[in-house]
Amino acid sequence: MRPRNPILWIGLGLVAAQALAALIGPALSGYEPNAQDIIARLQGPTAAHWLGTDNFGRDVLSRALAGYRTLFAISALSVMGALALGGTLGVLAAWRGGWFDEVAMRLMDVLFAFPLILLAIGIIAIIGPGATGTAIAIAVVYTPIFARILRGPTLLLKDAEYVIAARAIGAADGRIMRDHLLPNLAPVILVQTSLSLSTAILVEASLSFLGLGTQPPTASLGRMLAESRNFLVLSPWPAIFAGAAILFAALGFNLLGDGLQDRLDPRLRSRQ
Repeated sequence: MRPRNPILWIGLGLVAAQALAALIGPALSGYEPNAQDIIARLQGPTAAHWLGTDNFGRDVLSRALAGYRTLFAISALSVMGALALGGTLGVLAAWRGGWFDEVAMRLMDVLFAFPLILLAIGIIAIIGPGATGTAIAIAVVYTPIFARILRGPTLLLKDAEYVIAARAIGAADGRIMRDHLLPNLAPVILVQTSLSLSTAILVEASLSFLGLGTQPPTASLGRMLAESRNFLVLSPWPAIFAGAAILFAALGFNLLGDGLQDRLDPRLRSRQ
């Protein structure tokens, strides 16, 4: 029997497989990510090194798996931070309205005016390069996205009959948001979080490629690409496998977000 939503299951499978590989990376590869073997440098895939070695003789598989952990950790922390800050700001702006809504949304418009990568680079220039600076930069960049995404549904929900009834019986604003708004906003939050993780992965990899993200000796897929570009003629394997890892990481969350949208959107469910 065919699954009713194959995109969702394919995306979930990709994400789960890569997360599991990142967790059990040292046991799977058998090498430390930073262990060097100069004699075996720039080798292709062999029985000893399944994905080959880089210019320092480090095992590409172990570094790719360690890069997965770095990539997922930074992306997840930054998106969760953006959701907490931007989502709260968007819901409060819609709920309170008036001057608070105007000030909050105009501030978000200012952040929207900057290109995503340039804004992240500017923030890192102030904070300093590294994993922490990258996570903060991506969180700030994605804050207006969550604020705008959650403000619209909240404007509709706050005038719903059940919310008006809850107000009539004297329910506090916090209780109304917890019991009535958040459960109805959950599908939007899940879909947007998954899609944002997909693009956050690409932003983190781009910043690391430019030397502004995760710093050596911590393994990073973007930095693996940057380090291997000078040795493409001698050994293209590190660049190929690092690029493929970034591709599948972003693809998994992208498919997961599309599948969740198809599953949770009542209009799409009725068409199916």
